[in-house]
Amino acid sequence: MSGILDGKRILITGVLMESSIAFHAAKLAQEQGAEIILTAFPRPTLTERIAKKLPKPVKVIELDVTNDEHLARLEQVVRDELGGLDGVVHSIGFAPQDALGGNFLNTPFESVATAMHVSAFSLKSLTMACKPLFPAEGAAVVGLTFDAQFAWPQYDWMGPAKAALEATSRYLARDLGKENIRCNLVSAGPLGSMAAKSIPGFSDLAEVWNHRSPLEWDMSDPEPAGRAIVALLSEWFPKTTGEIVHVDGGVHMMGA
Repeated sequence: MSGILDGKRILITGVLMESSIAFHAAKLAQEQGAEIILTAFPRPTLTERIAKKLPKPVKVIELDVTNDEHLARLEQVVRDELGGLDGVVHSIGFAPQDALGGNFLNTPFESVATAMHVSAFSLKSLTMACKPLFPAEGAAVVGLTFDAQFAWPQYDWMGPAKAALEATSRYLARDLGKENIRCNLVSAGPLGSMAAKSIPGFSDLAEVWNHRSPLEWDMSDPEPAGRAIVALLSEWFPKTTGEIVHVDGGVHMMGA
């Protein structure tokens, strides 16, 4: 039986731990027939070690999405490895410690600017760096967000950064749709990833799911979000763009 990504070539960022959504997206993509390439920063060796746990060997390239030189060389590196791309997974987010953990009112602009650049503007930067690799029939870009319509405990400036990411995705969907390039986001519930562990007081945020999720939420299971990413990369959603698919147990639709 063929997979839903047979023949697809996918670039995936953010594979840092076996427990990360990006790792499970990469694993499922390979199982569904895709050829993949991974990017990593600042420690490609960490990603190379984790990548050995994937079903098939995969190349890991260093990519700082805030570095213009890294972005400029990306096209040739990927072209040499895969010939082109049919999809991109943006699983990148970062905010300095003084932009998190209850310090919202005292965070300096320099830290806010870093959070915005890495977590939001990079979706546009990465997409445009990969765009010359997309075939004439189009491609799919899928990013990861954390529902930005609410103010969450401890999340602070990552909240506005995710709101900017969500808006960026919509504008990319608007401007690239004429070339049949789809841009969507998956909004996952809290998981015990490296990104989550970097947020001071993350357990306070995660506790919300114990009380408000209609479906039982397992913080140790990133596979549901990985499945959503793979589905959006496939041809099963040919006319879906600018969308946010919630994989959060239903918390996003609950009232008080």
